[in-house]
Amino acid sequence: MPETIGVDPEALRADVRDKYREVALHPDGEFHFHTGRPLAALLSYPAEVTDGLPDRAVESFAGVGNPFSVRALQPGERLVDFGSGGGFDCFVAAQAVGDGGRVIGVDMTPEMLAKSRGTADALGLDTVEFREGLLEHVPVEDGWADVVISNGVINLCADKAAVFAEAYRILRPGGVLQFADIANGKPVPEAAVCEIDLWTGCIAGGLPVDDWCAAIASAGFDDISVGLAVDAFGGSGGEGNARAYDVAAHVFLAHRPAS
Repeated sequence: MPETIGVDPEALRADVRDKYREVALHPDGEFHFHTGRPLAALLSYPAEVTDGLPDRAVESFAGVGNPFSVRALQPGERLVDFGSGGGFDCFVAAQAVGDGGRVIGVDMTPEMLAKSRGTADALGLDTVEFREGLLEHVPVEDGWADVVISNGVINLCADKAAVFAEAYRILRPGGVLQFADIANGKPVPEAAVCEIDLWTGCIAGGLPVDDWCAAIASAGFDDISVGLAVDAFGGSGGEGNARAYDVAAHVFLAHRPAS
């Protein structure tokens, strides 16, 4: 994986905020990806988990996989969600970790934070909180988390090494990284990597599976495994670009060494 990527990180963040502001405020709009309850069903979230959540907890969901499919959360675990959006995965996690656990969602889009915080208040969830921050500088103390998750967000970060370093930092020794993201089966041309529209379209920021694994290992993680490919874009507005670059989603599982 290249150490630097030819896109302006600040311009990329601004465009990502603009796009996901719309997902927060107008979840029924047209996007290049699927959203909401149909997406959760497509990605095999159990109906018994999602059916009990109010629409506002699910409607702005825009992930690409199910990070809980490779490992079940345990009661009492402390979890951080990198790029928590409207909070859907956090609310799913809260059910699994129970009253003895804690869930922190981190996001940079004010409208998503307002939505997720409002939903947590409406549900009376005092074990879930949402913090504003960047994934390159996560506002969580060292070694706090048992689990770090993410869902279709790390591909939107230009400096993936910094993101994985932050995941490693906040995990306790023996902690688990389990995240879903997109992998490109065909290389994206160098000129296209500079196009912000292809980043926010979940194309240019993706990596081949082997490069994802190399980036995870470079941060210090071991015991890395990769889930089966998922067609997250079939039938969506972004299907054409996804097919052009052979894009599929995978769930990755890795561990911070125990010692």
